[in-house]
Amino acid sequence: MSLSLDLLRTFLSVHRTGSITAAAQTLGLSQPAVTAQVKALEATLDRPLFDRLPRGVAPTAAADELARRVAPALDALDTVVRAELPAEQAVHLGGPAEYVCERVVPALAPLTAEGLRVRITLGLADDLLADLAAGRLDVVISTIRPRLRGVVAEPLYDEEFVLVAAPSLEVRGELPGALADVPLIAYAEDLPIVRRYWRTLFGRRPSASAQVVIPDLRGVRNAVLAGMGVSVLPTYLCEHDLAAGRLVALAEPEIPPINTGYLAVRPGGLATTAVSHVHTHLREALKVS
Repeated sequence: MSLSLDLLRTFLSVHRTGSITAAAQTLGLSQPAVTAQVKALEATLDRPLFDRLPRGVAPTAAADELARRVAPALDALDTVVRAELPAEQAVHLGGPAEYVCERVVPALAPLTAEGLRVRITLGLADDLLADLAAGRLDVVISTIRPRLRGVVAEPLYDEEFVLVAAPSLEVRGELPGALADVPLIAYAEDLPIVRRYWRTLFGRRPSASAQVVIPDLRGVRNAVLAGMGVSVLPTYLCEHDLAAGRLVALAEPEIPPINTGYLAVRPGGLATTAVSHVHTHLREALKVS
């Protein structure tokens, strides 16, 4: 049986993204074209490959087995093609805005001095990992453990969190009760960072909602510096302010809450010299033992 590489590539893109729409965007095809190619492959194999869901598709056992068999060969072929691209080909890197701007960009300086071309995408972990699996990104710094097909990852760093306020904002009494009437500043309405901190330290969810919501932790830091309220920040964003006395830590737990960040690539992605160089450099520059 002879199968078209185009059909297999389309199949693998749908399998990895879990979506006809996402696969179409990745491949630069229309949704009807992707659907037609999947149906053509199903007709050739005489078996269904995907179950249609209200949102996206779910692979059948046959699809999982086919992906397991063809993915290594297709990835290897793509690696050969990428290796033949001009040396000035840019590495596409994604990650959370705050960590990338504060830590990753400075770490890349030695490589850009050597001529590395890099294109950075900032966003949420789920979106970035989907772009990585689909081939739109080469390397992703993820704040969650990747569990997506077509992505491999290793722990890169641990970020510690601290409850902070400006010295002018007097907080007295036992925590967390002393914060009952203090304005809370958060990254998002559902208080993801604050909620984790509260559960770890106080064994409960925060009782108050956020008075100020800023979807960038650098903005949250500036709001706290301005005395607008209290918040929870990663130490890499506020360590200099704490050392200079511009912020104070309201609690100093023996074991602070942490979150692990991951360095993610596609299987076979490190065969490309520039991607491998960036991956190795970031692992050495940012990894916390």
